Formats: sequence, structure tokens, C-alpha cells
Amino acid sequence: MPVTERVARLRRESLDAVPTISTERARLMTEFYAHRSGDSLPVFRAKSFAYLMEHKAVCINAGELIVGEKGPAPKATPTYPELCCHSLSDLDILDTREKIPFKVQSADRQLYAEKIIPFWQGQTMRERIFAEMTPEWIDAYEAGIFTEFMEQRAPGHTVLDDKIYNKGMLDFQHEIDTTLSRLDFFNDPQAYNKQEELKAMRIAAGALIRFAERHAEVASQLASIEPDPRRKTELERIAEICAWVPAHAPRDFWEALQYYWFVHLGVTTELNTWDSFDPGRLDQHLNPFYKKGIAAGSLTRAQAEELLHCF
Repeated sequence: MPVTERVARLRRESLDAVPTISTERARLMTEFYAHRSGDSLPVFRAKSFAYLMEHKAVCINAGELIVGEKGPAPKATPTYPELCCHSLSDLDILDTREKIPFKVQSADRQLYAEKIIPFWQGQTMRERIFAEMTPEWIDAYEAGIFTEFMEQRAPGHTVLDDKIYNKGMLDFQHEIDTTLSRLDFFNDPQAYNKQEELKAMRIAAGALIRFAERHAEVASQLASIEPDPRRKTELERIAEICAWVPAHAPRDFWEALQYYWFVHLGVTTELNTWDSFDPGRLDQHLNPFYKKGIAAGSLTRAQAEELLHCF
């Protein structure tokens, strides 16, 4: 089936968009870390994720059916200063290199010079890793014998299973609460560590729900002023979907796709996995929703194809 006019336009806009460096995430993380609390590390990190999900820009582009961006605009690429803080020289190279440049605005360069770099100097994961290495390791690294990817990113290459297609984040929070209530602090020496990790997981689940709710709010606002009846209906449906997933398990094909995309954005915004986060057997995960929609008459093959093209 040929792509629809919508898909052709969205593809053209994506290809024409200029890749840029976005300092939004770096700014928000710096703001949060500047007021570090006495929370355990897992809980603190979860709260930093919640801060991101509450304050990062919500971007819903014209004609989109699956919504959400890692940055404030398409191809606006976030940075992760807690892992590896870019120097001004790094930013200049990214801005001017011949292959795959990322444009850097003067205001973003200034923000790095005045706030981001001074705050993270000596605190990044890269610096902490290198401080633990032997002189022999450093010599081998500088000689180019190997590259240590963990200086630049978090562990990636993760494949999602089918849990999110059967449960919502509220369900996961309920399971977490049940597990928390059963911790044995008298006999399990790891009970406290388990508690803090579970609390962090609960916060992260709530953060993703809130991120989707914010998209629902923006979609509703856009629908209220949309003059085109067809697009108005789409925006109202998008608002309904974002209010439902990921809080609840998806009920149809469209909701299943949007649920996964929110999870993908959450994982790759929280830390830089080099986008090595995979939905796994997406065909198997989506097939029950596809068959259900076709049988009920609420989904056509053409609609499913367009949603996949927009995904």
C-alpha cells in the first residue's frame, strides 16, 4: 500500500529537519542536582527522572498520530552531562563537523560555558571511571587500543518483553506496593536496599504517567482551537489515549503503539543508552490488538499501516 499524504509529509519534514543539540535536559538535570537531597541514590535518581518528565517540553507536531519527542522539537538531541559533560570544543566540533553535524545555538553554548560545565566538572561518570583506572589502562586507552563506551553512555542493548501490553504503570505500582509490604527488615539484610529500589521504581512509573498526562493536556488544548474537523477529532483521540496509557494497559492497536513509545522515550531520556532499547517482537506484541480491531470493525488494515508508518 502506498504511503498516505500524511505519512509522506511527516517523512519529508523529518528528513528536512536539521539535527540540533538541545540543552533542555542538561539544564533540568543541573537544576535538580543543585538541590540534592538526602535520599538514597535510587530514589534520588528516580526523582530526577520525575523532574524531567514534569518539566521537559511537550511537543505535538502537526498531523502526528503517535506523539512525543526526546527534545523540544524533532531531531533536537538531548545531552547527558552526568555521564560525560561536553566541553566547548566538543560543541564546536558537533556544530561544524562534515558528517552528521548537530547545530549548536550560541545561547546553548553560553549555557554550557556558564552553568553546565562548571557544575559538572569533576562529577561526571566518565571522570569517576577514569579516576579508578590504572596508569597502564589509561596509556592503552590513549593509544587507541580500545574504546570504553561506558564513559559516554549507560548500558543499552535492552529488549522489552510483553509486560506493558498486559499491564499499566498503575498495575506495576500496585505490585510494587505489595512487595514493599512484604519486606522483612528483621531477617533480610538486603531489605533496605530492596525498599529503596522499589520506591524508585514506583516513582519512575508515576513519572511516566505524568509525562503522558501532560501530552493529553496539550492535545486537548490543541483540539479546542483546531479549525479542521478531522484533525480536531484526531487530537481528541490522542488526548484520550495519553490519558489512558501508560497508566493502564492498552485496549487497542493505537494505544499499544503509543504506550511503547512513551516507555521508549522514558528509558532513553532518563539515560543515554544510544537508543539501544528495542521493543522486541513488536509483531507478536501488536498482533492481538490488530486482530481484535479488525474483528470488531474498529480498525482497518489501512489505518494500522498508517499508524505503523507514524510510529
